[in-house]
Amino acid sequence: MAKKGKISGKEKVDIRTLMKFVEIFCKENHNGERDPFSFRLYDIKEIEKREISLCPDCTKLLTYGLTMRLKCPHDPKPMCKKCETQCYKGDYKEKIREIMKFSGMYMIKHGRVDMLYHYLR
Repeated sequence: MAKKGKISGKEKVDIRTLMKFVEIFCKENHNGERDPFSFRLYDIKEIEKREISLCPDCTKLLTYGLTMRLKCPHDPKPMCKKCETQCYKGDYKEKIREIMKFSGMYMIKHGRVDMLYHYLR
């Protein structure tokens, strides 16, 4: 279940962040049935230390997002919105923007003032 090679500390941080943002968005916007998220390349509990549950649409988006993050050719990795490569295609790009905006503002409103810095960058 683990990826061949080692996941870097920066990749872990990015994966945790993406998972948290998608989890917040799903919890606040989708009332349907949610299942535990799994990602075939990694044991998510190794990275996040807990299980997250998502609806099918958010599971699909998070799987795509994690795949794109792990394929990122840049080192150091820039913020996606400022990247010239633009890995996210089609509807995924708009959906991830919506999730990042919603979840970032949600976190700011719920005490994560440090997120304001990233929101304004």
